[in-house]
Amino acid sequence: MNYSTISLPDFVSNTEIKWAKDVMTIPMSADALFQRGVWADGTGNEKKYSEIDLQQYASEKDEGDQAKIAKSQQGYTKTTNPITFSDQVSITYEMRKYNKYQEITARLTNLSSLNVNRMDLDLAHRITFGAATTYTTRDGKSRDITIGDGLALFSTAHTLRASSDTYRNVQAANPRLSRGAMEGMERLCVEETLDQFGNKMTSTFDILFTTDDPNTVNTARELLQSTASVSAPNAGVTNVYKAKYRHVIISRIATDANGGVDSDKRYYWGLASSSAGVNSAYFDVAEMPTLEAPTYGDGINNSTQDWTFTALSAYSICIVGARWIKLSKGDGTA
Repeated sequence: MNYSTISLPDFVSNTEIKWAKDVMTIPMSADALFQRGVWADGTGNEKKYSEIDLQQYASEKDEGDQAKIAKSQQGYTKTTNPITFSDQVSITYEMRKYNKYQEITARLTNLSSLNVNRMDLDLAHRITFGAATTYTTRDGKSRDITIGDGLALFSTAHTLRASSDTYRNVQAANPRLSRGAMEGMERLCVEETLDQFGNKMTSTFDILFTTDDPNTVNTARELLQSTASVSAPNAGVTNVYKAKYRHVIISRIATDANGGVDSDKRYYWGLASSSAGVNSAYFDVAEMPTLEAPTYGDGINNSTQDWTFTALSAYSICIVGARWIKLSKGDGTA
């Protein structure tokens, strides 16, 4: 197809359709751990999220006494602001004139992936760097990733607002994924998920997340999907993990700030709850990945005849509490 013979509106229309299709086919995985929302236009550039717990148990009432007022406790609060991301590519006159279709397609396809990949990277890095309170992004900017209690997402002593008790969400000894490690992680979920009053919460953890390390992925699949032949010694034995968890493979956890390989994180895994009653991790999108196409008089360089296409997105990530997620680094550290 020779783009030099096609008018700008036709070229742009075809480009926008293809770009939209490309964006729809780019996978994200880390967003499975977050509650996803929309940052509506005209609502300001700041949001505050907080946890609020009501007492779990009813109070006894003696004859003639008034009913007791149920206690409620606001948890910690965290403020978040959207961040804008934008990149552009230029399609030169020579590309259009001499039918360099493959180069044009490659440039626009790459542009369509940038914003979606960055969303996934930023979400995954809340796990990657979750044992720290800050990290430096690939743009060289320091990002505060503390949660509401002022601690790192993963800590052995998270605090509560109405109790002196603390809870942990890092598995002791950080074992690699196995049957025994899974039961230890489940015990952590049972005993270390507390409300603001220090009471045990009965919450469903339904997500098993791992990196894309082959051994860890295969172990997870064996745990969740294993079956036995009808003639095998273990035939008829129920797999207690079957359908208990949804396995989410987050390939960008084991990366450095730039998205390069970080083998120190390859064995990360954990359990998370998608329940809105306990999950307080929020991913709010103010601008979905959008293509700004050139028009006559805007986005076209008259001196070079380059056409500039710009990709844009804006979103915020906010994690208020840590009781919805439990982690093992899989490195055997204390």
